Formats: sequence, structure tokens, C-alpha cells
Amino acid sequence: MGTRLTVPAVRARKARAGGEPLVMVTAYDAPGARLADAAGVDMLLVGDSLAMVVLGYPDTLSVTVEDMVHHTAAVARAEPDALIVADLPWLSYHVSPQDTICNAARLIRAGAQAVKLEGGTGRVPMIEALVAAEIPVMGHVGLTPQSVHALGGFRVQGRTAEAAMQLVESAKALEHAGCFAVVLEGVPADVAGLITEAVGVPTVGIGAGPDCDGQVLVYHDLLGLQDDLRPRFVRRYADLGDATVEALGRFAADVRSGRFPSPQESYSLNSTEAAALGLYAS
Repeated sequence: MGTRLTVPAVRARKARAGGEPLVMVTAYDAPGARLADAAGVDMLLVGDSLAMVVLGYPDTLSVTVEDMVHHTAAVARAEPDALIVADLPWLSYHVSPQDTICNAARLIRAGAQAVKLEGGTGRVPMIEALVAAEIPVMGHVGLTPQSVHALGGFRVQGRTAEAAMQLVESAKALEHAGCFAVVLEGVPADVAGLITEAVGVPTVGIGAGPDCDGQVLVYHDLLGLQDDLRPRFVRRYADLGDATVEALGRFAADVRSGRFPSPQESYSLNSTEAAALGLYAS
């Protein structure tokens, strides 16, 4: 193991101030966390995107705190050097500060070092309560998937000057409330640049252009493990979905033809024990 990345270290990685750009990918289980950590990523996001990517739901709204605790604990068991950030799911931080703290504490106890929540100025009281409880918070503005119905779908945000300035003000409010970083999702690159310039904490983009202080992608998207949803901002670095189907097909063919398992892939008794069972002719 190397040196584990901390929240203060991430906060200090403002690329526009000379820091190295941050790299974050999602992780939902121990194998994925180990592989991403071995690749040298800075942060692992146990995202509520697991609802769509892993659990088969049509959006992120069905994932529960229990789901997030389960998957966060699996990621933490990999003991990565990367910072583990866990999403607070829908309605886990919308009712009261007390409920928000209790739900976030469950994720921290499961192994997260920070939590992420969506929304702008309306989330400030919850962020302040979490920070007061010494739970680090990452913000998230722009396209907020938990607001899919209010937004009318997964739509790019901040396309007008007025909407862009609202996003800038929201990001500044999150920073003032104590967020150590802010995810910018689904906003024009120019707007993401304005936000990144306006705040003193790192911004992490997803579909927000190249001017953020870091970038995040979904593990399954960048590895080509799913084809049902492919946003334009995703760059594939492998086609493991096709490779997986081909490998499983070859396995199935070998089983059906009797080529698997071979003697080299099987265990056998020694001759004495085999003879005792009458397996060899005398």
C-alpha cells in the first residue's frame, strides 16, 4: 500500500493553481476498487449510479441507503489508497439535518471518507450540518440525476447566461458551506470554466469539458461494459463488454463439446485410493 489520499490533499489539488488534475472513477465492489486503485486513480466514487449500472433500475431514484452502505463496505474492503467518496441517495438528505447526519454516518462507518450530495443553495443547511459533524462533503451541481423528473430528463444545464450564473452562485455557496470539492455534471464547457475559476476548491467534471480541476467517469462506461446508455462525453478506453461475451461464448462451446474441463483442469485420486474404490481393474 502507498500513501492514502486524504480530503485535505484533494482540496489542495486545484489544477488552475498548479495542482495535478484529479482522476475519479466509480467503484461498486472490491474487485473494481482494487483494479482502479492499481491504475492510480485519486478517488473512488461509490455512486448512486449503481442503481442503473449494477442493479438494473431505469434511474438513480430507487437505490437506498442500505444499498449504498453495502457497496461502500465492499469497496472499502479493497483497502485502496484512493479516497473513497460515497453518494447520499435520494431522500436521504432532504428531510432534516439530523436524518442527513445519521445517513451520512452510516456511509462513513461502512468505509467512506467523504459523502457526496446533489443540489445548489437549497442544500447549504444540510452541508453545514454535515461539516459541523466533521463529515467531509463533496457537492454536485449542474445535471443532478436525482432531480431527473424536475429537470424533465437527463438534460444539459446552464445553457443560458442566467442559468449559467445561477450555477456559478450555487457552486460558490457550496464552497462557502464547506464542500471540499464540487462535481460539475452536464454543463457547457464554458460554464464549467467560469465555475472552476470562481471557486477555490477543485471541480470535478463529467460532461463538463476540459477546464475542470479533475474528471470522473463511470467505471463500466470507460471500459465498454455496457451499451444501453452511452452519453457523448464518455470516451471508451476498452471494449470489455464484447471481449466478455466472446470469452463466455467460448466457455459455453467448450462445455457443450466436452472440451472443458480437460484432465489438466481436473483432480484425480492416487492409484491406491482409486483401487480401493474399485475404479481400476485388477
